[in-house]
Amino acid sequence: MDKLTPDRRSKNMRQIRGKNTAPEIAVRQLCREIGFSGYRIHRKDLPGKPDLAWIGRKLVVFVHGCFWHGHDCAEGIRKPKTNRDYWIPKIDQNQRRDAENIMRLRTEGWDVIVVWECELSKKDHLKKKLKRFLTPKTLNIFSLQAVE
Repeated sequence: MDKLTPDRRSKNMRQIRGKNTAPEIAVRQLCREIGFSGYRIHRKDLPGKPDLAWIGRKLVVFVHGCFWHGHDCAEGIRKPKTNRDYWIPKIDQNQRRDAENIMRLRTEGWDVIVVWECELSKKDHLKKKLKRFLTPKTLNIFSLQAVE
């Protein structure tokens, strides 16, 4: 049973944003702290409108809310108590759409990483993860030499 009236629940749900959320802003700040600015946000010309995209380097970051995108953490596995016939299929559809968008991006040559909202509680770990992802991969010139 929902503790809120239908009007109050509706008002709460209307206030939930899809863009420029607190987790997105926190990830942007972390990227700047580790020296990776110059990203573009919410590019409509890319599958899934990634939250951050480095166009020239073909790198994208998605910042997903654990509940809304069905992460396997404590928040993500929590199932809604009300309106389950709507929310459970909705979250399943979000997961299918996310997987499809990531596959399309990778097919087009993009590197993709998903940052989950729960990862923000371990900022040092997340900084390392982002830095590993965003640091240019160097070519080993010895691997390019012909083997004689």
